[in-house]
Amino acid sequence: MLNTETIVQRFLDTKLQVHPEVVRYLAEKGDTDLLERVVSSVPDDTIVVLAQHVPGMGLSKDGTRFLTDPEVEIINGSEGSSGGVLGVADYLHYFRHRYDCLGGLIRSRCSAMPIEALKKPRYREEKCTIIGLVSEVKSTTKGHRRVDVEDATGTVAVLFNKDRPGFSDAETLLPDEVIGVKGSLSSDGKLLFADQLMRPDIPHSHAPYTSETPGKAVLISDIHVGSDTFLDDAWDRFSEWIGGADVSYLLCAGDLVDGIGIYPGQEAELTIKNIYEQYDFLGELLQSLPSRLKIILAPGNHDVVRGAEPQPAIPRKFTGKFPDNCVFVENPALVSLQGVRVLMYHGRSIDDQIGLTPGASYENPSPMMEWMLKRRHLAPTYGRKTPIAADRQDHLMIDPIPEVLMTGHVHVMGIVQYHGTLAINAGTWQSQTAFQKQMNINPTPARAVVLDLQTLVPTIHDFSGEEMVILG
Repeated sequence: MLNTETIVQRFLDTKLQVHPEVVRYLAEKGDTDLLERVVSSVPDDTIVVLAQHVPGMGLSKDGTRFLTDPEVEIINGSEGSSGGVLGVADYLHYFRHRYDCLGGLIRSRCSAMPIEALKKPRYREEKCTIIGLVSEVKSTTKGHRRVDVEDATGTVAVLFNKDRPGFSDAETLLPDEVIGVKGSLSSDGKLLFADQLMRPDIPHSHAPYTSETPGKAVLISDIHVGSDTFLDDAWDRFSEWIGGADVSYLLCAGDLVDGIGIYPGQEAELTIKNIYEQYDFLGELLQSLPSRLKIILAPGNHDVVRGAEPQPAIPRKFTGKFPDNCVFVENPALVSLQGVRVLMYHGRSIDDQIGLTPGASYENPSPMMEWMLKRRHLAPTYGRKTPIAADRQDHLMIDPIPEVLMTGHVHVMGIVQYHGTLAINAGTWQSQTAFQKQMNINPTPARAVVLDLQTLVPTIHDFSGEEMVILG
């Protein structure tokens, strides 16, 4: 007799994750031979075992959705799924899991050797391919990029020449991301001269799923209830509009309230100085929205949960005044709306990307979202501004590929299409703060993105004026 724990552990033993629907299907079948057939037959580049990998399990037209997809399904990041903080030693498993999964995506496109093998004399001045984690990135005095890359067997220095094609990709390299490098080894075997940089990336052939039935979702972020810069009038216009709009879902990607003690001197900028009262007021705002809406709420770095990612969902003791149609998820969370998968991530790692990448700016969040998709990771760099909780698995990898990546945090709207995935930063409901003025950051407040689930075409609605304006 198979139980869910046995099934999950069997996949984990082979470094595979498994979709909950697959676990339920195998448990219902109770067939050990079927479980072993699935384990042995999944492709080498598989990270998550889906229905398409299970013989006889019902699939829909694109081969990746179940026939009975509910209107809202929390695929990853459901309330209560975040584990506790583990020990420092668990980071070894954390980064090994990242290397195995993302390295496997690169390995499916090339033949790579262990870094330790580069010590052998026969590879001197020969073409080689390696896969590893970036441990250090430096610029040389001549403007080239020198990068230390490591795998489980060793470390090698890689030189990206500024005069070679594709050098701009090397300028965006971040510590701890997983890359592949093709190049030629130096005569002493200590330096690899890069010809090509490879990332896990989204395949060019990726085709997004679209809903077979009509449906629209509204995407917003960074409400910041309790702040003296919260835009009450704009929210009232939004609330009135959504009451008569043909939409079924409202998603918010974090910073629901402004919080307490988030930064020095914050109390002077609060109109609501009690954290419970901030959430109570937000609950009242949401109560005035149509009950037919499914409202999906994720936390951000201003919310009353731990700062380390993945962040747990907002605790129930703070949500007593929220309407029953609210669904609380973690940060990040992957949700399915009529089969269209939306990856909700607050976006704190954008701070690190801007600080580490030449030319990156808060004024334009689109490149940062595109780089997340290229790296197939939401927050690759450890030890900077984005705290990451120790765990035996890396829950910040982007797998499976979503139809939509949704972020916030920087308070500036941005929309970009990348290899079939739509990336949206939903802006804010807070006017320019004193800190943003010092940093010369100009927010784009009081905007909502309406996403048509049948076409994946976004429309921006601006509520900052006396009337709602459609921007396109």
